Amino acid sequence: MSEKPVLYHWEPNANSGKPMLALEEKGVAYDSVYIDMLEFDQHRPDYLEINPMGTIPAMVHDGHLLNESTAIMEYVDARFDGPKLRPDDAAKRWKMRWWMKYCDQYYAPSASMVAWDMFTGPAVRNKDPDELRARIEAIPLRERRIAWTKAIYGQFSEEELAESRRRVMIASALFEDNLRENDWVAGDQFSLADINAFNLVYILPHMADTMRLPSVSVERTPRTMKWLQRMYQRPSIRRTWAHSRGGMHIDIEAEANREFV
Repeated sequence: MSEKPVLYHWEPNANSGKPMLALEEKGVAYDSVYIDMLEFDQHRPDYLEINPMGTIPAMVHDGHLLNESTAIMEYVDARFDGPKLRPDDAAKRWKMRWWMKYCDQYYAPSASMVAWDMFTGPAVRNKDPDELRARIEAIPLRERRIAWTKAIYGQFSEEELAESRRRVMIASALFEDNLRENDWVAGDQFSLADINAFNLVYILPHMADTMRLPSVSVERTPRTMKWLQRMYQRPSIRRTWAHSRGGMHIDIEAEANREFV
């Protein structure tokens, strides 16, 4: 008998939310271990023994360490019984993977830079300066040390932030156009592409004012908003967000029952 997977994650959104939601959609019981990113738990020695890259999420199952959130989702769908989260049709599976790659490599990093500049950096900036330096030095991956340094000390340039906002606007328009013919990202079937995209797109309607990023709204992207509503109506979202320790400040019921004029 296969052992229960152990998932190490932060708040059930962004990258951490992807494998959490995949596990819930498959109906897989798992052990949840909360790693507080804002306390740098992912860089502590005990966690580095589990995942030497010092990234979250990570999953341990049957003696295997699995990291990279999108790859974990594919593992979950292939390894466990339950509803299929990848289309059988080759063209639709290609489309699913295309959108996951686009989100991972273009859409999400651009939105993430804006969020890191406006939220993540300020959220930890008031810690003891010596402690912050020590925490940064403990980050194993050089590119993550650079990202954390820029976020904490407000070093993202106006040019970088403007380019990120521009890319999010382009990606949001492309995402909206993709939903013109189908209810789901990869076609007529809910898939991993929807899980991947949801954990990025859900926050964008709430970034219009606070982060000067009016990319997703009822007026600008009505199909995307209706897709978000269908996502909020899935029981798996409620079960996944139940793992939050206070970081999810969105009214699921209101979003699931939003009225569109």
